[in-house]
Amino acid sequence: MESINIALLIIWAFLFIYAIAGSIDFGAGFWAMYYQNQTDTESASIANRYLSPSWEVTNVFLVLLVVAFVGFFPGGAANLGTLMIVPFCLVLILLTIRSAFMVYSHSVKRYTRLFTIFSGLTGLLIPALLITILPAAIGGYVINDGVNQYILVDKLFSSSTFYTHIGFGLATELFLSSLLLSDYAREANSMETYHTYRRNAMTLGPITLAFAVAAIYTLIPHAPWMFDNITDSFRLILLGLSFLAFVIGYSALWWPAKTRRKIGQPRYAVIFIIIQFGLASFAYSSAQLPYLLYPDITVQDAFTNETMFRLLLFGYAGGMAVLIPVFIWFWRLFMKDKRYLLK
Repeated sequence: MESINIALLIIWAFLFIYAIAGSIDFGAGFWAMYYQNQTDTESASIANRYLSPSWEVTNVFLVLLVVAFVGFFPGGAANLGTLMIVPFCLVLILLTIRSAFMVYSHSVKRYTRLFTIFSGLTGLLIPALLITILPAAIGGYVINDGVNQYILVDKLFSSSTFYTHIGFGLATELFLSSLLLSDYAREANSMETYHTYRRNAMTLGPITLAFAVAAIYTLIPHAPWMFDNITDSFRLILLGLSFLAFVIGYSALWWPAKTRRKIGQPRYAVIFIIIQFGLASFAYSSAQLPYLLYPDITVQDAFTNETMFRLLLFGYAGGMAVLIPVFIWFWRLFMKDKRYLLK
């Protein structure tokens, strides 16, 4: 495999992991806010219990993603910086405040309600800000006059693909977080909460699928080159497999269990839906090639030299050899330790 393809695969892996983990993390924050005044279920408590140990891990992958991109594609960092400066600065500010509230809300109880509200609002704002980069990068909304770069804000805000991408991002985070929290609630033996999140997932699944289809078809007037790429035979196969994984995962919410009260298999639903998003995101990401920023910057133009690539590759290999076992260990404790789940 060529060096540039290995680098792209590493960045895609970090992006995919952060997209899944971040969606669940931010979605859990929203559900904690949404259910904080309801006393008939433990929905808010379960969401906060998930957030407590997970938010630090999620941000690790954001750092890895940014460092990998700047390291492997330094030629694209400056150009994409123009596009990302506003949303990324806002995201960093919101993440900083959110993290501070998370730390101090556990020691100063009077801020717990304020933290829950802020966490819920940022759970919607941060993913919306991040996903706006995708339509802006592929639609030709950044122009270069040879000296400076300009973002065509009015053109971007009037495009349908801009809003379908945002809708897809928000629906995805709420759907994924509902699925995982339903599994988490079931592990904690909180069946009322399990059924609450299961109903949310049942509602949000078709909505997420509808936004995904809309996001692809709204590419036709705004990024026809990418629509042509994503509808070639190879990527159509990937999208077909993705839809099949969605059907299996969504249907798992109705699979039989030992008792009627425990109907559904949320663990299998989570697994197949993640597979579905993996296949779909790979098809979408590969369809964007060879451009990092259409139509000016390609991956070949932005790629680093071979010496730096090898050094970065060895560094990431060593880092992952340490981090992956730690993450697996953390996840097993987090999802299986009854002392934490049942407290």
